Amino acid sequence: MLPDELILASVNEQYPCRELQIRQLSTLYNHAFPSPPSLVVHGSEATGKTSVVKAILEANKLPFAFVNSRECITGRHLLERTIAACLDALDASSDELIDRTPYVRCESISALSVHLQRLLEDHERLVLVFDAIDKQREAPPTLLPAMARFGEIIPNLSVIFIVALPRPRFLHTAGTPHLHFPPYSRDQSISILSTSPLPIFLEPIAEDIDYTEEEAEEDSAWLWTRYCAAIWDSIAKGAARDLVSFRGVCEKLWRPFVQPIIDGKFGTRDFSRLLIANRTLLQGEDALLESIVPKTVGGNQKLARVTHDLPYYSKYLLCAAYLASFNPPRQDQLYFMKNTERKRKKKGGAAGRAAKHRKIPRHLLNPSAFPLDRLLAILHAILPHDLPPTADIFTQIATLSSLRLLLRTGAAGGDVLDAGCKWRVNFGWEYVSALGRNVQLEMADYLASGGD
Repeated sequence: MLPDELILASVNEQYPCRELQIRQLSTLYNHAFPSPPSLVVHGSEATGKTSVVKAILEANKLPFAFVNSRECITGRHLLERTIAACLDALDASSDELIDRTPYVRCESISALSVHLQRLLEDHERLVLVFDAIDKQREAPPTLLPAMARFGEIIPNLSVIFIVALPRPRFLHTAGTPHLHFPPYSRDQSISILSTSPLPIFLEPIAEDIDYTEEEAEEDSAWLWTRYCAAIWDSIAKGAARDLVSFRGVCEKLWRPFVQPIIDGKFGTRDFSRLLIANRTLLQGEDALLESIVPKTVGGNQKLARVTHDLPYYSKYLLCAAYLASFNPPRQDQLYFMKNTERKRKKKGGAAGRAAKHRKIPRHLLNPSAFPLDRLLAILHAILPHDLPPTADIFTQIATLSSLRLLLRTGAAGGDVLDAGCKWRVNFGWEYVSALGRNVQLEMADYLASGGD
């Protein structure tokens, strides 16, 4: 006897591209045949495992208890949540309510087995579903093998384990059926997203315009399908992990993509011209980065890209490190002592005499090594205020070292913040000048004029 075709058709319409898995589950779990004692449903994230299992059990009208293992903090919490879910499922499938007093405590897997046997004495069938059971915290190693044998001990109980990647023989038993949900392919992902296209126009169409709502929906569906294909080929196939990420990228870029249509520059069917006009939108990675801070601050997008998103004191640390690398140590008192007038005496004879040797700008020379204590002294000098004791400067130095913005030139190994190590910068003048302007520090005022 095959599964009811009407049930399969409704579930297939609700969850497309899962016909094989829906038919297999509907064959295993129906009123006509006995179900297997245990079943492992596995697949990567966002492949429809949980939704399809729930839909099949609901469509076949089988009583089932669903337990989300991610919400269980400990192993005992999982056991108590399991017996509570079973009580709720049996109460919903029968007219009489079950007395819950004998099932208040469930401290071990043996107690859960006894409770389930007592519960199912007067009931025909129950399916117990453990979602993401491989993510259970503080789970003893015998938890899954013991639960997999519940179906053998209790004849009218069937257990379904939903996992991402099952280990070989992780249930310590042979012959357990496995059902795989493979990731969606390109065509399947586009087909699923095409079932619910986003509209081009958010505002209702005026009555005096010869353009109906049906035509707007048809144009939106036509453009949305081709747009999803372009997003997959340019961004999603290498960056979006699953169907949820793919849809998130498509929804994020949809409004900027159709803005030229709303402005009247292109028609609703000018996809090729629209794609060329929005090529910069599909070449960047802004849609993949989640942030609550806008990308442009004051319209200076280039500055935000060049200087990274560093903490406040890390920016001053890099400025101080650059000055320590390119300024001679003998001139630190001239540039960084706050009580010293910055007036340099001219060496040589009368004014206007040409210099004997032409000096090279210091930022064109190679960076010199400097000790850590000199870096901290320059940092205190260029800061516009006193350094608070809560600022963890040494942690930020270690972080900048891991980012390869600061390089060690002393003895390798040991502590990163060893006093015997020397440092040098790994960036240029353009970077540090933009970094200084970002914190309102003019680097040219603190940099020596030239070198030999």
